[in-house]
Amino acid sequence: MDSDIIRELEEHLNYSFQNRELLVQALTHTSFANEAHSGHLGSNERLEFLGDAVLELVSSEFFYREKTQLSEGELTKLRASFVCEPALAYCAEQIPLSPYLLLGRGEEMTGGRTRPSIVSDAMEAVVGALYLDGGPEIARGFIERFILNDIEGKRYFYDAKTILQEEIQRDKDAVLSYELLAETGPEHLKRFTVAALRDGVAIAEGTGSSKKEAEQRAAYAALLTLGIAESGGSSCT
Repeated sequence: MDSDIIRELEEHLNYSFQNRELLVQALTHTSFANEAHSGHLGSNERLEFLGDAVLELVSSEFFYREKTQLSEGELTKLRASFVCEPALAYCAEQIPLSPYLLLGRGEEMTGGRTRPSIVSDAMEAVVGALYLDGGPEIARGFIERFILNDIEGKRYFYDAKTILQEEIQRDKDAVLSYELLAETGPEHLKRFTVAALRDGVAIAEGTGSSKKEAEQRAAYAALLTLGIAESGGSSCT
């Protein structure tokens, strides 16, 4: 990978690697490693394994410290919202991380650069790389800056469907549903547009690379429309 490109990503990460090979490996998907005949040891899988553990520890300590009124079960649910695949993929957008991923030709052609599973795995791998290169505090700083920031705003986005369901159910006779409005793009790069409806009437719409993502974004847009979430809290839409 070109040194100027690495330096550009380092600026986004706000950290300069002593061992840049760690960063390159964190960006290397198995498809790229296989084409380069370097096998799983050349991909980001091992760094992802490490980063996942670091992320769980740091987020657990963070929420334990910051949310002193929550029970163990509530803390577990909150942590899960912030370290799940969709959440990490969204946080990666804020860097942005996706343009720097190293993908095999087939994965590139089939939309792998925007696939949440690939992007979220790379995000965890970057955490692992930062931990090995800079130590626990560097990794912690990255996690708190890019993943555990704007807790309340992100919570509305990550749990939008659940929160909207609870809000609609305040009226026992009301029914929340989702309707697919459009499906565009080639088979490997589909975009879905979904509407969130209350009693058959559209509240808001959302678009995503999967129906699930589109529903989540529609739910969040509905929370904004209903005044339950504030638009300044999160830029997820």
